Amino acid sequence: MSEDTGTGFTPLDYDIRKILSALPHRYPMLLVDRVIGMVPGESLHAVKAVSFNEGFFQGHFPGRPIMPGVLIVEALAQAAGILAIEELNLAGSGKLVYFMAIEEAKFRAPVEPGVLLDLHVGFIQKRARVCKFWGKAMLGDKLAAEVNFTAMIADQPA
Repeated sequence: MSEDTGTGFTPLDYDIRKILSALPHRYPMLLVDRVIGMVPGESLHAVKAVSFNEGFFQGHFPGRPIMPGVLIVEALAQAAGILAIEELNLAGSGKLVYFMAIEEAKFRAPVEPGVLLDLHVGFIQKRARVCKFWGKAMLGDKLAAEVNFTAMIADQPA
C-alpha cells in the first residue's frame, strides 16, 4: 500500500491481476477494472471502463446503447466485495462474498459507452459474516446510480 494522503484515503496498487486474484468473476461478468484507493475500514473507490465492445450493448438498446442498471449494481457489489476482502483479511481464505439483498436502488443518469464509471462503496455495517454497504456510481461529478445492499461471507460451495 501507498502512503496515506492525509485525508484517510490510501491509494492502492490494485490492478487487474490483483482483482482477478481477489474476485472469482471472469469475463464477461468481471465489472471492476482497477481499484484507485480506499479509506481503511470505511470505503473504496474503483473504476469500470465502459467500452462499446461490451456484449450487453448489442441489445441494450440498439441505437441508444446504455449499461443495464443491474450491471451497474453488480459492478458496485464487486467493488464492495474487494473492500470486504481487504478489510476482513479474506484473501486466500477460500471465502466468497455473496449478494443477499439490494435496497433503495436509484438510477439517475444513463451510462453510455466510452466513459469511466467511478464506483464508490462503503460499509454501513460490518460483521464477520454479513456486511451492509452503500454504493454510488459516478460519471465524473454526476451521480449515475446509488444503492444499499447486503452481502454474506461464506465458504465456496464444495
